[in-house]
Amino acid sequence: MASEIVTCPHCGKRNRVPAAAAGKPRCANCHQWLPWIAAAGDGDFAEVAETASVPVLVDLWAPWCGPCRMVSPALEQLASERAGRLKLVKVDVDSAPAISQRFTVQAVPTLLVLDNGQVLARQAGAAPVAALRSWLDQALSADRGKEARP
Repeated sequence: MASEIVTCPHCGKRNRVPAAAAGKPRCANCHQWLPWIAAAGDGDFAEVAETASVPVLVDLWAPWCGPCRMVSPALEQLASERAGRLKLVKVDVDSAPAISQRFTVQAVPTLLVLDNGQVLARQAGAAPVAALRSWLDQALSADRGKEARP
């Protein structure tokens, strides 16, 4: 399982952040939440995305896809804004055909919001960060409303 080196946006300390962990990543220096961005494929998707301790924004993308490259910085911005509350998992559909098939990906980018392995929301195509933020907030608030019902 790979780890990423993430620079803390608060203090600048470089931290090793695992792709999968029981908790949520914090800076070793200032203890602030760190953005949690990981790559996953057919072999480790369940461990990286479905067992996460926070909701997961899944980016199903391809290296040859222009809109995928355009939306990636917006998704990383959302992951940074929601550090400690959201995990971004990037899946290259060309190297993960089983994940593509499982989620019936017909266009890239396809974005999913997962919580405990369940799909809360799905969107195909790129969108500006404000529209993605609104879509993400709606998906996560709908899930919280479901939990509140008897």
